[in-house]
Amino acid sequence: MINKINILDVIKTAKKAGVAILHIYTSDFCIEAKEDKSPLTIADKNSNEVIVDNLKELYPRIPILSEEGKNIPYEERKNWEYFWLVDPLDGTKEFIKRNGEFTVNIALIHKDRPVIGVIYVPVKGLLYFAQEGFGAYRYEGKSNLDDFNTVDELTVRSQRLSGKAETMPFTIVGSRSHMSKETEDYIRELKQKHEEINIISAGSSLKFCLIAEANADVYPRFGSTMEWDTAAGQIIVEEAGGCVVEAETKHPLTYNKKNLLNPWFLVERQIS
Repeated sequence: MINKINILDVIKTAKKAGVAILHIYTSDFCIEAKEDKSPLTIADKNSNEVIVDNLKELYPRIPILSEEGKNIPYEERKNWEYFWLVDPLDGTKEFIKRNGEFTVNIALIHKDRPVIGVIYVPVKGLLYFAQEGFGAYRYEGKSNLDDFNTVDELTVRSQRLSGKAETMPFTIVGSRSHMSKETEDYIRELKQKHEEINIISAGSSLKFCLIAEANADVYPRFGSTMEWDTAAGQIIVEEAGGCVVEAETKHPLTYNKKNLLNPWFLVERQIS
């Protein structure tokens, strides 16, 4: 099945969703709590609609699980061999703050593991993408993504991510909007192991991207996340040589669980 997927289709779908989000983001909006018709909710739903419509048209036999459609019964989805796992707008607090650090996340899951991942940053026109055995890439070019006809054309213009870094202070990336006591304790322990520590913050799945491109060494997440928050980022990190593992077992995160809540996890870059 994966050989029949053109990752460029997924990339262009994410870009279309980003355009739909920007229509709302660049408007003169205000956020009202618990308001179903708030701009944030509209942006999320518009993005989800674009993604679902495009993926259903392109790959009608592959089911879709998204934050907007999270109530699909486990008895139905447990038999899925492949499915799309989608977060149409990751980083809602970043959207509200207007700092641009929100993303569109699309992943293809095979059984319980991500095998394709796309993360698109609408405000910056920045793209991260990966496919199992294909590598992980970062694209930030002047060419419109719609102008590429093949993924080879795109990868030639993209930076391949290796996760390796030159000598630098040990760098921890944390959530710009979420920092638990356990995370603070973990950072305190790392400070005792390393002579010099650098701590940076980022919103949404951009934390995974910082690991994949070797701008950070570890992202500890001892707080609540859902499967759609991590799947695309995980395959991008893994294809860059890093890992995304459960904090307790050190096993890779798995997907399509009965409970879609992730355990606490660590994202670590490849050590050269």
